[in-house]
Amino acid sequence: MASNSLLSKIATNDGHGENLAYFDGWKAYDRNPFHPTQNPEGVIQMGLAENQLSFDVIQEWIMKNPKASICTPEGLAEFKNVANFQDYHGFPDFRKAIANFMSKARGGRVKFDPDRVVMAGGATGANETVMFCLANPGDAFLVPSPYYPAFYRDLGWRTGVKIVPVDCDSSNNFQVTRAALEAAYEKARNNNINIKGLIITNPSNPLGTTLDRATLTSLVKFINDKNIHLVCDEIYAGTVFSSPKFTCVTEVMKEVKNCNRDLIHIVYSLSKDMGVPGLRVGIVYSYNDTVVKCARKMSSFGLVSSQTQHMLAAMLLDDEFVTNFLETSSKRLARRHWIFTTGLEKVGINCLKGNAGLFCWMDLRKLLKDKTFEAEMVLWRMIINDVKLNVSPGSSFRCVEPGWFRVCFANMDEHTVEVALKRIRAFVGVEFEGNKKRNNAEVFVNSPRKNRWGKDGLRLSFGSATRRYEEVMSPRMMSPHSPMPHSPLLRAS
Repeated sequence: MASNSLLSKIATNDGHGENLAYFDGWKAYDRNPFHPTQNPEGVIQMGLAENQLSFDVIQEWIMKNPKASICTPEGLAEFKNVANFQDYHGFPDFRKAIANFMSKARGGRVKFDPDRVVMAGGATGANETVMFCLANPGDAFLVPSPYYPAFYRDLGWRTGVKIVPVDCDSSNNFQVTRAALEAAYEKARNNNINIKGLIITNPSNPLGTTLDRATLTSLVKFINDKNIHLVCDEIYAGTVFSSPKFTCVTEVMKEVKNCNRDLIHIVYSLSKDMGVPGLRVGIVYSYNDTVVKCARKMSSFGLVSSQTQHMLAAMLLDDEFVTNFLETSSKRLARRHWIFTTGLEKVGINCLKGNAGLFCWMDLRKLLKDKTFEAEMVLWRMIINDVKLNVSPGSSFRCVEPGWFRVCFANMDEHTVEVALKRIRAFVGVEFEGNKKRNNAEVFVNSPRKNRWGKDGLRLSFGSATRRYEEVMSPRMMSPHSPMPHSPLLRAS
């Protein structure tokens, strides 16, 4: 094996972040994946934010429109033109279709210019492209917590950009405030950190909430006052399933007096709203002409395939399809969210009230032995190894309060959701729906702790669990109080 001294820093560092608990849970699923018949005692994947509830709507359109594919007899005539196309501007109809879908996903309240639509390889590529355009290695961006764990990879692994967390907590439902922004900004400046901008996810991952107009207006005024950039990750804009409606930064930008449009940038993708992450459709939409030009040149490193562009152009310019898809998806997400959250409420587990996204922000603070991130990791390991559910611990999202977990509900069928809820019911030791005598063996997977519950049914007795925690915890497991080695993370709270 070659010496690491012969390799680059990127090849030998840990900046990718794959040793986070967020990804560790995926590995547990990969080793023992649930299947309703072939492996009914396997791990259920509830850590993957995929929208699989409306594939049938897309499939039905494809069946009715065979010319949209160059791999059918009806579409073969376009094969040569599509297969030879490699312009990094993209097909004009594709950019027009994306602008059309972005507008409709935001309720038609804003319009987007196809000439500002820049392609990237998924939201991962789009976020990184924006960083390359806006910052130099060592520069930093403010990011309200809790936030997407893979931001370490997307924003900083190859660019050298750093993240400065802006701490938010449950006292105001994790809403970011001007005061928190000012505190993080000033502390970073006092530590000689060059803040280039603010990054927000709206709707939020992992909270499943949208920013209200007043908060978004406050953020736009903040970056305008500081003369720093605002990057709005809006990849869940089309997943809003209940009130309040989604407010796009474009709406607010027009209302803020003397707003510098050159500071406003949007990252978008079809991976979440349409549930097609494998198509790798990421979008950079900037109001800064120089950023648009630079990002378009950089898109050569992550183009959307011409075949994908060709098909999606036809699909997303079909207004009847787009309207039907968005309405159907919203209704199905609302129903699934209701099924899952009401199922949790029946066993005394609450979630932050959400109106968007493919997940719930689940409150398990009552299950912690004490209010520490170590106790959160103990509980998480029990959920992974005993309950056989891959949920994501709040510490991997840089949450400042232990005991919160993100749980995805849209990447499975209803049978699997019910299996997951049965396991949770057994785990908290609560009788459910008239079962006068619970038999854990029927619904709880391989649990050695089925009788370790207090009177309230919501408190763990840890005993040997602490020992087990010490055995299975990776020394590089990340929490807000034990930073990952070589992480681009800087603390500012």
